[in-house]
Order: sequence, then C-alpha cells, then structure tokens
Amino acid sequence: MKDLRYLEGVATLKLDKDACVGCGMCQTVCPHRIFEVQDKKAVIMDFDACMECGACAQNCPADAISVTPGVGCASYLMAVWFSKLTGKKVESICC
Repeated sequence: MKDLRYLEGVATLKLDKDACVGCGMCQTVCPHRIFEVQDKKAVIMDFDACMECGACAQNCPADAISVTPGVGCASYLMAVWFSKLTGKKVESICC
C-alpha cells in the first residue's frame, strides 16, 4: 500500500529476524501487506504503512514481531471513526 501513509518513521513495529521461523503468518494477517517472506524469513517491506493494529504480533508463533497497538495513528483513526458513528468524543493521541 505505497499510497497509504501515516507519519514516517514512527511506527512501533519491530521484527527480530533471528527469531523468525518464516511461517508467513505476518504476511497473511497484515491488512496493509507490510510483510513478505524472503529466504525463509519475514521482511518488513513497507514500514510506514503500519497502522499498529497488532495482528502480526498476535499471530507470530515465534514472538519475532512486536508492536504496541492502541497507540499512534491506528488508535487515532479508530477514535475518529467511533466519534463519527456514535457522536461521542474519544481522546486519542496520534504520534
């Protein structure tokens, strides 16, 4: 998703390539196609497209991925959508 951007260089996403077992779950569950498996290891292809949803980290059997969901731009977008749907204001900080 090269056209979808939040703020550059601020995502909390981290990948420990040494711990990665190359299962491809991160590639499967990521809604923004940030990961690819190359040479039996995950690779972050588009770091700045990460919305910090946490799906990759939740589904990584080797705990090779860490991300802090609920902070950053994903939290902000969810708060805005919630506010528009319910009319209630929700505080959220976009990094």
